Amino acid sequence: MEIKKVTERIQNDLEELARFTATPGNGCTRLPFTKEARGAVEYIKKVMTEAGLLVKEDAAGNVFGILEGEDTKRPCVMMGSHYDSVINGGNFDGIAGVACAIEVARQLQERNVPMKRSFVAAGFCDEEGTRFGTGFFGSGAILGKWDIESCRKFKDTAGVSVYEAMQEYGLNPERIKEAEWKPGSIGCFIEAHVEQGPVLAAKGTELGLVDCIVGIQRYMVTVKGRADHAGTTPMDMRADAMEMASGAIFGLPAWAREYEDGTVATVGYISAKPGGINIVAEEVQFSVDIRSRNSRHIDEIAQKLKEALEHAAENCGGSYEMEQKLKIRPLHLSEELLAVMERACKDRGYSYQRMPSGAGHDTLKIGQTIPSVMVFVPSKDGRSHCPVEWSEYVDLAKAAVLGADLIETLIREEEA
Repeated sequence: MEIKKVTERIQNDLEELARFTATPGNGCTRLPFTKEARGAVEYIKKVMTEAGLLVKEDAAGNVFGILEGEDTKRPCVMMGSHYDSVINGGNFDGIAGVACAIEVARQLQERNVPMKRSFVAAGFCDEEGTRFGTGFFGSGAILGKWDIESCRKFKDTAGVSVYEAMQEYGLNPERIKEAEWKPGSIGCFIEAHVEQGPVLAAKGTELGLVDCIVGIQRYMVTVKGRADHAGTTPMDMRADAMEMASGAIFGLPAWAREYEDGTVATVGYISAKPGGINIVAEEVQFSVDIRSRNSRHIDEIAQKLKEALEHAAENCGGSYEMEQKLKIRPLHLSEELLAVMERACKDRGYSYQRMPSGAGHDTLKIGQTIPSVMVFVPSKDGRSHCPVEWSEYVDLAKAAVLGADLIETLIREEEA
């Protein structure tokens, strides 16, 4: 396989997909169930069709390109990632993995691999969770993890629910369960992704083989107090929601650092009401994202957060609500698939290293029940979730070649 041709095809697809953003000139903003998402999906469908794949869009907004095998009833091999982005993000996170999956389908056909089972290239909806604070919507839907009630429950900052957003997008949320794949229908899952960190680029390593993905818990915390005049209300007579919230927020980084094992805790969103410079805050809402390779550490930080909020509310005469948006366990990836990828790297002469992922990916959700593996490509300066995010197209091409090698090896071994 000529790497130059693979590189050019991936580059063309990603440069075209970069057009679908709500913030032209300031990174990629492609939130779920928006016109930008629809534009990207229609382009993905077009490319999949041109690649000779059978194209389907499901009830959750996922898009699939199917290279049918001789026995369509056998568990398929699925490869893909997500097509949504964060606000003012980059042009590689998620979508590069979709482009690589489509390229793998091209390669399997060009190599004349005898497809005993089907290969499915997937583009998942709303992995990031930026709009609704959840994440893994599309990949969770194929596992049957979403229902009508959940679609009604979760809302964006404008008060629009997933249910309503799906309707506006042209989907019927009442049919969300139709997105579920029958248990056993997916044999294994592969995801190519940009590293989003500095390790590979700093070491000059071409590819990273991910052996572990951190667990994640996300919360939206609402602290309620009482609005008062900022100048005339004495400090000991206030029920200041900001005072109650800030104590808990201040503790989070220290609690994470205590473990010294890469555990992290982040407050990425905060809002105060009424929001006046001369008004004591009546309500403060903030997000909490806790990640670790150790589930116990995540649980302990969440418990400390709850205790801090209880203490602050009791002392200040306020109250709080702590809504869990996401809970997913750490994942150790398939040793069998990792071993095959290692052999392929050696055969191709690609430098590689095994490494953990501190970011959650669709693999984290799917891999809870299906054998899965991930391959990382270097990120320039480790930058991601920002407009300057960059990975070399040739590195993505190597990841796609590796993915095709993995699938070909699995199929050849079946024949033996």
